[in-house]
Amino acid sequence: METTKVDKHNHQQNHAHHEHEHDHGCHGHSHSHGKSPIVLFFTGLAAFILAFFLPADSILQEIFFISAMLMSGYHIMMEGVVDTIQSTKRKRKFSPNVHILMSLAALGAAIIGQYEEGALLIIIFAAAHFLEEYAEGRSKREITNLLKMNPTEARLIGADGNVKTVAVSTLKIGDCLQVLNGDQVATDGVILSGSTSIDESSINGESIPREKTVGDEVFGSTINGTGTFTMEVTKDSSDTLFAKILQLVNQSQANLSKTATKIQTLEPYYVTAVLVLVPIFILLGPTIFNWDWNESFYRGMVFLISASPCALAASAVPATLSGISNLAKRGVLFKGGSYLSNLAGIQAVAFDKTGTLTQGKPSVTDTYFISSTDNNMQQKYIDMIVAMEKTANHPLANAILEGFSAEKILDLTVENEIGKGLTTTYEGDSYQIGKPESFEHIPMEIKAHNERYAKEGKTVVYFAENDQVKGMIAMMDVPNEHARTVISYLKSQNIHTTMITGDAALTGEAVGRQIGIDEVIGNVLPENKAQIIKDQQAKYGSVAMLGDGVNDAPALVTADIGVAMGDGTDVAIDVADAVLMQNDLTKFSYAHKVSKRLDRVVWQNIIFSMLVVVLLVTLNILGKMDITIGVIAHEGSTLIVLFNGLRLLIPSKE
Repeated sequence: METTKVDKHNHQQNHAHHEHEHDHGCHGHSHSHGKSPIVLFFTGLAAFILAFFLPADSILQEIFFISAMLMSGYHIMMEGVVDTIQSTKRKRKFSPNVHILMSLAALGAAIIGQYEEGALLIIIFAAAHFLEEYAEGRSKREITNLLKMNPTEARLIGADGNVKTVAVSTLKIGDCLQVLNGDQVATDGVILSGSTSIDESSINGESIPREKTVGDEVFGSTINGTGTFTMEVTKDSSDTLFAKILQLVNQSQANLSKTATKIQTLEPYYVTAVLVLVPIFILLGPTIFNWDWNESFYRGMVFLISASPCALAASAVPATLSGISNLAKRGVLFKGGSYLSNLAGIQAVAFDKTGTLTQGKPSVTDTYFISSTDNNMQQKYIDMIVAMEKTANHPLANAILEGFSAEKILDLTVENEIGKGLTTTYEGDSYQIGKPESFEHIPMEIKAHNERYAKEGKTVVYFAENDQVKGMIAMMDVPNEHARTVISYLKSQNIHTTMITGDAALTGEAVGRQIGIDEVIGNVLPENKAQIIKDQQAKYGSVAMLGDGVNDAPALVTADIGVAMGDGTDVAIDVADAVLMQNDLTKFSYAHKVSKRLDRVVWQNIIFSMLVVVLLVTLNILGKMDITIGVIAHEGSTLIVLFNGLRLLIPSKE
């Protein structure tokens, strides 16, 4: 049953992708041609090259040029007809595309005997089309990856007390489950007995595990730590928090709609105008310009070739590919040209906190020992702390071991007691490391420091000797080293910045103050992240989202541009439109600069190519241009546009 649902979803997903992919890229056509059209294209290209080695103006040479035109342009001609029909039906008005115009231009060139020109027009356009399709890419694997993370089995406690493994889909509300250390929690529920710590990063993105005991809520897909507990199922597997994440990603992907590129907006109007003007031009030639019908048809074909948008078609694809290549060399991977071009227009950026604006793991930020402790005694305590934490296996222990260096190696037997933390005895003295609430007798100076650290959003542990608190260690997931620089750049561009975090608002605001972010939204669950993005879109306009976890997936696909951190989860990377490798935030500001350059270059190319068309058409009407001049000017303008686009390969100033 589960497989059927997945297959059905994948079919719907693919259909949705097919529908919206017409809105991507310079031409607005992103079809999966398979190998045959590509083979035909290169076969046609080979025929075009071989034609130049044949006797000039011979029948054999003309056959090779015509063959090149038909083979290289087969998919262009077919898509021109098929897509025009489909678009016309969908929009309920005549909606031709540039493929139609290119096909007619090549046909017109052949009618007046310019087979070489017709083949060249088709080959240039077809090559650009294939390059664009390659740059855009096709499918994403996010649903498959998410489904792999969805729990499939649970340890069900029967009425007789025996435990058996069952499928999660068979669980009912009220069932009792056993969860062993290291298990994946099968579904949402409440702890009935036992205590543990649970890694909830797949749900809330927090890097520090949550301590859980009787009465606390647990969530499906999270990972149990070292403890064992029993729980009661409180939600059907289809209603769990993780299932909601799946559902949101499905819906967001299916309804995804990117802003059309500039050329795609111009294309139907341009093509329709030319299709209307060419026959009018031919019919009016004898009347207005006193041409005979042969001259009028010749001028009409020159008009069609002059107006054919080779330069226009090349205005964005090479420039976009150059920009994508530029960024790829610097560790920024875009999944399509439209995502890069749309990045220039963002008005707001939302960031996940953990692993995006921060390092993603706690670090020791402050240490305090009571004033009566001298330096030698402090080092003795540090040696003890290091020795005790070496026996633990959790993020806080790793942070402490990275933050301290022991001078003396101690051999200890350490116990990890729920509710107390780490305890040991050494040379007749007892030692303890734990949360503040684990201790009763706390000096006022320790309490004062604890309050200050808590206001700064830091996690604190105490160290005690013989039940007397002697010191404390404050830890925090510290800001990414580049976060402040990137936030400052975005502000300089009048782009609003927001931090979205599952952490407490106090913790988020502490980080926000350090990096200068505009807005902090804390205590956010995954299903609310996507809604926050929608609210930002309504308030500011186009919004980009940066994140790294499964919990960020709904927001990443809801945003106009979703950007994943390269060290994040596979799911976040798969659903995003772009990936910043090595978690280098400065690459995001660099990508924004490249996107702005791309926008300028594309518009330069569009304006230049249209001016050339106007000039050629005018000269044709005045009788100052023949087919040879038209070809040279037409292809020359295409080369200029191509080289202007290739400038984007040159690095921008970082």
